[in-house]
Amino acid sequence: MTKMTTFTHVGVSTLKDEIKARFCNDALRVKVLEKNGHTDVDLLTLPNAMTKQEAVAYLLEINFAAGRTGVQAALEAEVDKRTDKPKKVRAPKAAALTDAEVEAAVTAAEQTEAAAF
Repeated sequence: MTKMTTFTHVGVSTLKDEIKARFCNDALRVKVLEKNGHTDVDLLTLPNAMTKQEAVAYLLEINFAAGRTGVQAALEAEVDKRTDKPKKVRAPKAAALTDAEVEAAVTAAEQTEAAAF
């Protein structure tokens, strides 16, 4: 059983023109983010401890973005990141054929075609 990490505060901040969701357990995190160059830090206290997925769902539910398209996009990106997606299955790589193998395949195809007539 995997222990789920929970958080008591959630919000967004901007760093180098990129808005991202932020999760923490202490409102003093704002000072650390600002000290490290983040701007527009907007954290709120959650009604109870939540996982990242629950916290983002809560922000969307309460319309945290409130018309701020960058914030809405950051929250939606976070949802996409945390949504289970089917794993991509790669097709097996075709082995490179030698000239002799290609010639043999062509000859066999020609013989099959000639036999059909």
